[in-house]
Amino acid sequence: MSGAGDTSALAPTGDEEPLVPREAAKSTVWSFFGFRASDIDQKDVICKECHRVVSAPKGNTTNLFNHLKTHHKQKYDECMKAKANAGPPNPRQCPAPTQTTITATLHRATPYPSTSQRHAEITDAITSYLAKDMCPISTVSNKGLKSMVKILDKKYVIPSRNYFSKVALPALYEKCREEIEREITTVEYFATTTDLWSSRTMEPYMSLTIHYIDDDFTMKSRCLQTSFFPQDHTGEAIAQGLREALASWSLREEKQVCITTDNGSNVIKAASLNKWMRLQCFGHRLHLAIENAMKDPRIDRAVGICKKLVSSFSYSWRRKKELARAQKELKLPEHGLKTECPTRWGSRQAMIERVLEQHKAISQVLSSDRKSRHLLPSWQDTEILEAIYKSLHPLTEFTDALSSEKYVSVSFVKPVLHLFTSSILKVNDDDPELTNTIKTKILTYLEEKYKDPETQDLLNLASALDPRFKLRYTSEDRVAPIQARLMSEMAASLSMEQGPSDGGTADRAEDDAPSTPKKKKTLGSFFKITERARPTHPPQQALATELQSYLQCADLDSEENPLDWWREHQRVYPRLSKLAKKYLGIPATSAPSERVFSTGGNIVTCLRSSLKPESVDRLVFLAKNL
Repeated sequence: MSGAGDTSALAPTGDEEPLVPREAAKSTVWSFFGFRASDIDQKDVICKECHRVVSAPKGNTTNLFNHLKTHHKQKYDECMKAKANAGPPNPRQCPAPTQTTITATLHRATPYPSTSQRHAEITDAITSYLAKDMCPISTVSNKGLKSMVKILDKKYVIPSRNYFSKVALPALYEKCREEIEREITTVEYFATTTDLWSSRTMEPYMSLTIHYIDDDFTMKSRCLQTSFFPQDHTGEAIAQGLREALASWSLREEKQVCITTDNGSNVIKAASLNKWMRLQCFGHRLHLAIENAMKDPRIDRAVGICKKLVSSFSYSWRRKKELARAQKELKLPEHGLKTECPTRWGSRQAMIERVLEQHKAISQVLSSDRKSRHLLPSWQDTEILEAIYKSLHPLTEFTDALSSEKYVSVSFVKPVLHLFTSSILKVNDDDPELTNTIKTKILTYLEEKYKDPETQDLLNLASALDPRFKLRYTSEDRVAPIQARLMSEMAASLSMEQGPSDGGTADRAEDDAPSTPKKKKTLGSFFKITERARPTHPPQQALATELQSYLQCADLDSEENPLDWWREHQRVYPRLSKLAKKYLGIPATSAPSERVFSTGGNIVTCLRSSLKPESVDRLVFLAKNL
């Protein structure tokens, strides 16, 4: 008689088939049961001991345990023992229920409202990223940025690109402009640079940058505009455009000490029409001097061969590969050849320097190709290239050093010109004839262009107010006029500070003051000198003493920052320190405006060539000033 709950039935007799185990069995009880091999669907569960069929609907093991307990007590005990030793189920097979964390719950919550502070902070950060890194506004629609933002904060939803272009970026521009307006309204003196440029779509723009030294003697530089300038580029139109640009920022022309420009005739005329002091860009002038010195048939031939040589490697990956192999064999630096840029004289010198450095490797590559042997420079051409390199190499670092916006540069112009004359461009009998010719031409050109009296006085004043140089590089016949000029400007500054005399008013104010209880006098009060009794020096004598004291103090080391020195000594030399702020903020080159146009070129790319001029102005302004 079967036991309780046993639904087993005797399996059919006959040749017994071997039993196969249940697929993916988890319970230990299945080791005592199996299926016929012919039972593909494994529907009939058969006991391995008595070969009875036991009902186990949907893999339920209750009947299996009952069958063993009723009919096979020993096997049942073994099964229970094996079950106890098996321990808890594998967590991978039976994952434990998990509770959602607070962070995950918050992340799945409702997105930030557009008016919330967190939403505004993230939106402002993305706006600054687009402006500072000059990214296309369409970046906010890209899947990559959206995916990254979603991981950083699941509750934030990026606004549309129209929002950034029409709301966020204009708001950031207005905010930045207001901050700069507040900053420059307190400036006592400033200098500017300007230049004209055409974008990729041939739309003309005019830039304007401002440079000044603040009250803490820190050099400041700001880009004020990159305005669309569709008018004819005549001197009159440029002059009018520059005046309007200053007026739009509420900058008074009399506070402008100088404007630094290139040597375009229309810009020179514009500065003359506005009656502004103009300083020629040292980098541009040096470029023209070198171009003038390069006008020689021998140089034209050698440089032309050099260009063809570099071009033959630039457009052939096979020759580049062979050049790299030759460099390893000859143990030369693994450098690539450089191409000349017509508007940058330093690029020609760099091209020649690299060709001379890799001459052996280049010869090895080209000599093996009969069709390219004609590109090898002859020994005469090599000598000419070496003469060019020897004359131009010392000049390469000066342009970059004088193009900085972060430290004083104008006071270096006179010392640099003196250095050119005394050593760098000095004719040397041991040098080749061509080298000496190039040096002489460059030096003669620079002396001719910098002999203007107004320019000389400006450069002398700047050097005199630099504690590293003072009057060391001023010619003897100009020392007395420069000192007189400094005295005159110091006196003018003093008179502006004093204003109208109001001594009588002060006396009356003292008489009308309410009486206060008398304090007991101390012994020291008998020796106290009142301001009226204090001996005073005539103003001119005090100014002369201040100037002579400054000129006689020890010179600052040439590697030190003169603005740091003035910050520490402004109380000792109060009048001269104001003149230092006035003149040392002038940039020696118009490189700041050139950098503005480089930024414009990075914004108006081929993918963004349809940007409107007002958008270009706004984006360049933000990229330079944020």
